[in-house]
Amino acid sequence: MNTARYLVKGKEKLNLYDVPTSYKGKLEKKEVKEVLIPENIEKMREYHEKLYAENNQSLLIVLQAMDAAGKDSLIKNIMTGVNPQGTKVASFKKPSENELDHDYLWRVTKELPPRGEIGIFNRSHYEDVLVSRVHNLVLDQPFPKNLVTKDIWEKRFEEINNFEEYLSNNGITIVKFFLHISKDEQKKRLMERIERPEKNWKFTSSDITERKYFDDYMKAYDDMLVKTSTKTAPWYIVPADKKWFSRYLVSEVILEKLKEMNPQFPKLSKKELESLDKWKKILEED
Repeated sequence: MNTARYLVKGKEKLNLYDVPTSYKGKLEKKEVKEVLIPENIEKMREYHEKLYAENNQSLLIVLQAMDAAGKDSLIKNIMTGVNPQGTKVASFKKPSENELDHDYLWRVTKELPPRGEIGIFNRSHYEDVLVSRVHNLVLDQPFPKNLVTKDIWEKRFEEINNFEEYLSNNGITIVKFFLHISKDEQKKRLMERIERPEKNWKFTSSDITERKYFDDYMKAYDDMLVKTSTKTAPWYIVPADKKWFSRYLVSEVILEKLKEMNPQFPKLSKKELESLDKWKKILEED
């Protein structure tokens, strides 16, 4: 797959309403679900085993999307093969009072993956240039009002880019995905949450009230995606109306990143290798 076609190239203008939300290529759903995705999961497992053993670098996966775009199910379906001991999912919901008493990057910094691990952000620090922007929340937060200037979002984009550059310089590879769902498909999935008893638990009233701001969110995403997609931490726009395709595309990109990271099993010294022979003989004689 040519994943580069889904890459956001910084500094270009973007209108998400011009970007497809559904895949219409030659791939078949059955082959993707039964062959291609399982193959990628197995390869990811192999790379993750090396990453964990090497303990030198880490991978951070950032997921952003509108409600019902499939973030949770994507994580569940494509991260099933990796070692749970070296994987952590952090979900960022409405900030707590304690979190609001700190800078907006504080709560995500605590959840960064340590060396040798894969971290997944289900929503992220980008909430503070999306939700906060759409609802102008900085005016109601414990934040100096003299800092709420007309260029506050440009400053935050710059801060985030610098933050991610810093992470990269410290051995954290970052890849970011925006699951791009259409308003019609979102409506269909939200209706399922209401009509299907086994999905009722997923429904919240905010799912509906936030739909009123769909256009505002698209504009905020337009700006954010262009201003924060960098070589260090690129954004990919993932067509999300068909979950099987979005899962496959994300797995392809993650696999590419792991290959680029090229983790290796640690090599033992001559002395350590000789000691293995010693202990092997002891076990054989036991």
